[in-house]
Amino acid sequence: MTRQIAVVAFAQSDHRRTTDELSEVEMLMPVLHEVLARTGLKTADIGFTCSGSSDYLAGRAFSFTMTLDGVGAWPPISESHVEMDGAFALYEAWSKLLTGDADTALVYAYGKSSPGSLRDVLTRQLDPYYLAPLWPDSVALAALQAQALIDAGATDENALAAIGARSRADATANPHAQLNGPVPQGDYVVRPLRTGDCPPIGDGAAAVILAADDRARELCERPAWIRGLDHRVEPHALGVRDLTDSPSTRLAAERAGAFERPVDTAELHAPFSSQEVVLRTALRLGDDVCVNPSGGALAANPVMAAGLIRIGEAAARIHRGASDRALAHATSGPCLQQNLVAVLEGDPR
Repeated sequence: MTRQIAVVAFAQSDHRRTTDELSEVEMLMPVLHEVLARTGLKTADIGFTCSGSSDYLAGRAFSFTMTLDGVGAWPPISESHVEMDGAFALYEAWSKLLTGDADTALVYAYGKSSPGSLRDVLTRQLDPYYLAPLWPDSVALAALQAQALIDAGATDENALAAIGARSRADATANPHAQLNGPVPQGDYVVRPLRTGDCPPIGDGAAAVILAADDRARELCERPAWIRGLDHRVEPHALGVRDLTDSPSTRLAAERAGAFERPVDTAELHAPFSSQEVVLRTALRLGDDVCVNPSGGALAANPVMAAGLIRIGEAAARIHRGASDRALAHATSGPCLQQNLVAVLEGDPR
């Protein structure tokens, strides 16, 4: 790559079970103000803006156009949108900056899951001919994956409970987490997954600013340089996949350069405890790697923003010197169908 791109700022909302008193714009605007303030930039200084959200959550078409009121789209700006998690919007912005068409980019994502039944809404991403008409919800499909792992001897219910407990314990240091501390494992939601193995349903937003080369150093004392970024997809049909493995994550990590040198931190977008088991194996993460120090998606999982938050959390640790080389992962779709891997590094100290 002829240009070096870095995450220079990150901000997120406090993630809550409901935000009935706030619209998407009202939920997002404080986050946008905070991330801009961290760099001293104004909206007019941003060369490219890209967002990630879902019309299915909002219940109306082209809902993302409303949040542009929070960004400020006049005078006209260079803007794009993906109907995906914000991590994939970051991929588009990263590509844009690599071309040299812009030196800075604002990437934001948001999701309000509280107004409807999220488990029902997520069935709409399934195969529309064979699977979606059966209405298998997101927890039921994750339970199939968890049971496959247990049957293969890769984990057991006690090990899954330990992942949930560790994640919520780590989240006590995260002021934005929706759940933290000793959260009970609870009853079965869909066997073998209990309440503690599943992500909370809630609302939230996040934003990052990207900058290129010397501009990044001007805006941030220790930029989180994106050394590699790649995303891959599994077959759409669940029946032709081995749910105990994630070849797309492994390939994305390889192409992003994750295996070239060890990482010290990994922020994994694993909404279910069983998915962390799959990702740790695919990404070859040993016990010496600090996994999800923020608490991860088991502590807060705002749909369409949780993946971008993983990149932001990893970058923030580099900014404050808590990490030198970090891996961030984002996923979309059932049972880790689509996977993005980013490798971030700070300048040597």
